[in-house]
Amino acid sequence: MSSRSTIARAVAIVGVAVMLALAACSSKKPASIGGDNNSGGSQLGENGVGKGGGNSLEDWKNGKFGAQGPLSDIHFAYNEYTIQEQDSSVLKSNASWMQAHPQTRVQVEGHCDERGSEEYNIALGAKRSQAAKDYLVTLGIGGSRISTISYGKELPLCTEHDESCWSQNRRDHFAVSQ
Repeated sequence: MSSRSTIARAVAIVGVAVMLALAACSSKKPASIGGDNNSGGSQLGENGVGKGGGNSLEDWKNGKFGAQGPLSDIHFAYNEYTIQEQDSSVLKSNASWMQAHPQTRVQVEGHCDERGSEEYNIALGAKRSQAAKDYLVTLGIGGSRISTISYGKELPLCTEHDESCWSQNRRDHFAVSQ
């Protein structure tokens, strides 16, 4: 009988420890979108968040969010960061434009739909933007001209709660800067 009560007590202690750990994790805030983040290769972005204009955060602040520049967005399947076959032609077109405009730099912004935690979506957005950068590099664009950033689910294009809206938000946006 005492071994059952010992096991029950141990399970209760482990349960409380897990709940405390989860509560501690949920109180942590990810780096703010407008924060200063100049470290190379960070989870959020290689060249900082919202630096230099010409990105979705600056557009959002200036009331121009959703505006499309000279480069086209690509989209992703749910929970994926692999480049889809139909987006290879979009990336080839973006690479051609970049080759014709060698003085420009591009920031690839990874975006996600609203499902999942902030931390998960920041990581997924980072993988999406890195996948597009890697693809552009294989097409001959210098990696030093391309920075990446993840906005996760923080800057959705569409705010409805259905698949047609979510599919618009699962994207890489290409912001051009000089």
